[in-house]
Amino acid sequence: MPAPSPADLLPALLADDPARPRITCYDDLPGATAGERVELSARVLDKWVSKAANALQEEWDVAPGSVVVLSARPHWRAVYWALATWAVGATLSLVEVDDAEVAVSDTLPGPDATTSVYLTRASLARSSDVALPPGVVDEAADVSGYGDFFAPWATPEPDGTALVSGSGELTYGELVDAAARRWPDLPRGGRVDVAPQSTQDLLLALVAAWSARGSLVVHVGGTDPAVRARRAQDEGVEHGLEVDPV
Repeated sequence: MPAPSPADLLPALLADDPARPRITCYDDLPGATAGERVELSARVLDKWVSKAANALQEEWDVAPGSVVVLSARPHWRAVYWALATWAVGATLSLVEVDDAEVAVSDTLPGPDATTSVYLTRASLARSSDVALPPGVVDEAADVSGYGDFFAPWATPEPDGTALVSGSGELTYGELVDAAARRWPDLPRGGRVDVAPQSTQDLLLALVAAWSARGSLVVHVGGTDPAVRARRAQDEGVEHGLEVDPV
């Protein structure tokens, strides 16, 4: 049996229980979004992923072999861009690389790429929260117009590169197993939480939780441990994921 791909995880959750919350994000970063709590079921998250994946595939011709740079703080919006990249079978890079087809960033200016996309964190945003330079795509305004259903034109090979980070590279055939090994023995179907130090931490935690058919509670922005503990109790968290400090 082939190794599971990160692109298989969300469809499996949709088949399992589309209405169950699969990611809950508390935003403690300074700024207008401080204090936001956003919860997404597999069904709702799939719509976000489909819109971003359709934009990548239809508008910017991203496919297996293409590279998408994601330069964003760990946040639920970063999650669906990562999942969209894996849905089209491209390489997600968390570090700047030459010749990327698309760069998605929550700061300006973003990494150089053929297409630059600005990500606004606010959950109800319908347009950018800053003035954008000419040519930069306003994700909040433009991506919502793409379809809610996605069908990839091609699928990646297991040895295709899925993730590039400061820690190295992981293929489509390696990523799920690598995340599960980092946090073994997660409760099957359990609710787990993490306070990620980086987007890499967030994505690997998500893959680990989802590969165990669970859900993830995320605390973004240096959350006070006492606040995290209180939220974990309120959210019914069964297991906390620890990450190495940066």
